[in-house]
Amino acid sequence: MRVRPAFPHERSDLSHWRKRLGDKLELLLAESLRVAHEAGALRSQDLKRVTVDTTVQPKAITFPTDAKLLHAAIKGLNRLARRHDVRLRQSYCRVAKAAAMMAGRYAHAKQFGRHQRQLRILRSRLGRIIRDIRRKIAGQPALQETFALPLGRASQIRSQQQRQRGWKLYSFHAPEAECIGKGKAAAPYEFGVKASIVTNNCRAPGGLFVLHASAMPDNPYDGHTLRDVIDRTETLTGSPIERAYVDKGYRGHDAQNPRRVFISGQKRGVFGVIKRELRRRSAIEPIIGHMKAEGHLGRCYLKGRAGDAANVVLSAVGHNFRRILAWLREFLGLFLGLLWRTLASPDRLNPAS
Repeated sequence: MRVRPAFPHERSDLSHWRKRLGDKLELLLAESLRVAHEAGALRSQDLKRVTVDTTVQPKAITFPTDAKLLHAAIKGLNRLARRHDVRLRQSYCRVAKAAAMMAGRYAHAKQFGRHQRQLRILRSRLGRIIRDIRRKIAGQPALQETFALPLGRASQIRSQQQRQRGWKLYSFHAPEAECIGKGKAAAPYEFGVKASIVTNNCRAPGGLFVLHASAMPDNPYDGHTLRDVIDRTETLTGSPIERAYVDKGYRGHDAQNPRRVFISGQKRGVFGVIKRELRRRSAIEPIIGHMKAEGHLGRCYLKGRAGDAANVVLSAVGHNFRRILAWLREFLGLFLGLLWRTLASPDRLNPAS
């Protein structure tokens, strides 16, 4: 008798688990800092002077061109209609696929008249599917509630223009993705959510640790988030912050004690130790790079705003535990080296008198 293969658990169990956790994941981050302190890799004085910066956590979506969004909306509505046995007059799947492919080719060849014609084909077919579904589910409250959100997303994608002002939808399956411009030459715009990272300024015995990490939806101004970030970091670490070092994106911040916040390029009040610590502000950049390359901050595959928030905190926890393991490996290497030297050259016994 053949045994039918099955998953060890339902795929939605992890999503429900993340929703139940909520903000409790910060306790795991606090535990990683406690372990680092117990191991001697992080000292209490390292928690008093911090560096704060923001980055973008990209979502697992492709670059949102108009043709891709329209094609994704057509496929999504067809998939949902098949799942709920809503028989459409025509699916337009093959027509939409060909139009999306030709739109990309025409845009690459800079033949924008033909490109716009393919976009009009996609928009008209998407509008036909939306109207057909609304006719078929009329008078059925259960189906109307099921299709309300997907139809709203499809209507938004169909109506939005390339350079319009205001809110736009950048993904059919991940509507929480935002367009964030950080002024990078290689990536002028990134699509995901903004994340705030706090590290110790001076290098601890175990290196630089992430003291606080959180997702900041709706793309707020960096300076308007500094007060809350400092308060939550003090609550998480249990240590008051004496000085915070930030970049020029935090000008006009709302920190509770603005005289203890030093901005990159600032001249007034910067001398001695403060000047040296301000030069170390840029040390947070490679930490963010490690979190993106070695952790999961570089691309978020978790669903929804809750998934974005959980992924940022878990990436910070993973970085801290990597630093703790590196510190323990170094400590173990020193201990084994000392033990080897002791066994290789034992003290000679004193001669008998």
